[in-house]
Parts: sequence; structure tokens; C-alpha cells
Amino acid sequence: MYLATTDEGNALLERDPLALLIGMLLDQQIPMEKAFTSPSVLAERMGSVTLDAREIAACDPERFEEIFRQTPALHRFPAAMAKRVQALAEILVADYDGNAQRVWAGVRDGDELVARIGTLPGFGDQKARIFAALLGKQFGIQPPGWRAAAGAYGEEGSQRSVADVTDAKSLQAVRATKQAAKQALKQAAMQPAD
Repeated sequence: MYLATTDEGNALLERDPLALLIGMLLDQQIPMEKAFTSPSVLAERMGSVTLDAREIAACDPERFEEIFRQTPALHRFPAAMAKRVQALAEILVADYDGNAQRVWAGVRDGDELVARIGTLPGFGDQKARIFAALLGKQFGIQPPGWRAAAGAYGEEGSQRSVADVTDAKSLQAVRATKQAAKQALKQAAMQPAD
């Protein structure tokens, strides 16, 4: 695992499905490494070595927001993301008995996997596909049709997303791919309409 900036953060992501979900949830408008390191910092601030959906869901919202705001903040938008993480935990408690791994356990196929992930707070279609690709490529969660359901993110060697980051070299390749895509969009926007 090479998503967090610390060995402890990566170890937590490997062993704790809730930490992995939270890292993916936070992976927007901040560097990927910050997003995936924040679950281990959250666990530490909550006085634990792992994360518990029931504890997060039951936490006083103001206290939970303060945990996100402590320096260094866990996200660029600590209040909004604290609410979103609590909403995620509440869904996990209500629908999956507090067990994040049950989101993907027993799915029939890749489409069901993406659909289940897509019902979670903060997981739109694109993020659901990226997370399905991450589960398939790095965790061996590969129901039939998972690559097709993940779309371009499921392609072997695609270098498109966090699902493809396994070391420093692949991180740079993913960043270069994203930068090239942004440049192409910018170029397209500058073209005169016919």
C-alpha cells in the first residue's frame, strides 16, 4: 500500500476497510496522500488503533468536527467532511451492521459492486468506479465483470487513478495522466465553437 504518507497510515488502510472508505471519501480537493493519511490521524485523535463506524456515528457532531479541525486539519473543508464521514458511518451502521467490508462482500458482479459503493455519501459514479478499481487491483475484490464496471479505471495498467498507485513511480505516472487530461480539457474549452 502506497497511498498514505506514513507506514502507520498505509498499514491501517490495508487492515481496516472503514479507513480505506474514509480515505477515498476524503480524496477530493486535497492531495491524495493527505486524504489517505487522514484516517490514521482520525483514529489516533479518537484514541484508537482502528476506526469504528458505530463510534463515529454516535460521536457528538460538534466534537467530531473539532477532531477534523485540529491542527493539522484532516481536510481542506473540515466541517463539511466531518459531516460526510459521520453520514457514511451512519449508513454503514444502518445498512451493513457497522462493517464497511460488507459493502462489497457477496456482490454478484461488478455492476452490483459499483452500485453499492455509489449509494454511500460522497461516492458519485466516478468515485464509485475508482473505488471498485482500487478494490479489484489492490485488494483482490474481483467479482465477475469488475473491470468493465469500473470502466477505464479498471483497465490493466491504466495509470488513471488512486487504484493504480503502488509506488513513487506509479504515483508520478497517475499525476502526469491527470495533468494531461486537465490540459486537454482546457485546450478543448479554448477552441472556438463551430
